[in-house]
Amino acid sequence: MRVDKFLNSVNITKRRAISEDMCKNGVVRVNGVVVKPAKDVKVGDIITIAYLDKTQSYEVLQIPETKTIPKTKQTEYVREQL
Repeated sequence: MRVDKFLNSVNITKRRAISEDMCKNGVVRVNGVVVKPAKDVKVGDIITIAYLDKTQSYEVLQIPETKTIPKTKQTEYVREQL
C-alpha cells in the first residue's frame, strides 16, 4: 500500500491530500529515508513524520484491507514509537 494511502487509512492524517503534500515536502520518512507519496510500505517499516514542534514515529504492524479503518482499531495497524 502507498505510504500516503496508508497514513490516511490508519487515521494518522485526515485526508490523503494532506499525507501526499507531507510526502512531497519531505516531512515523511520510511526507515530513515525521505519518501515520495507512491512509496510502498510493508509490515515492520518505521514511518517518521517531522511535525513543526515534534517528530513522531510509527511502526507498521498490518496493512489494512479496506480504505479506512475505525479509529478504535488503529493500534492493530500501527504502534507509536517513543
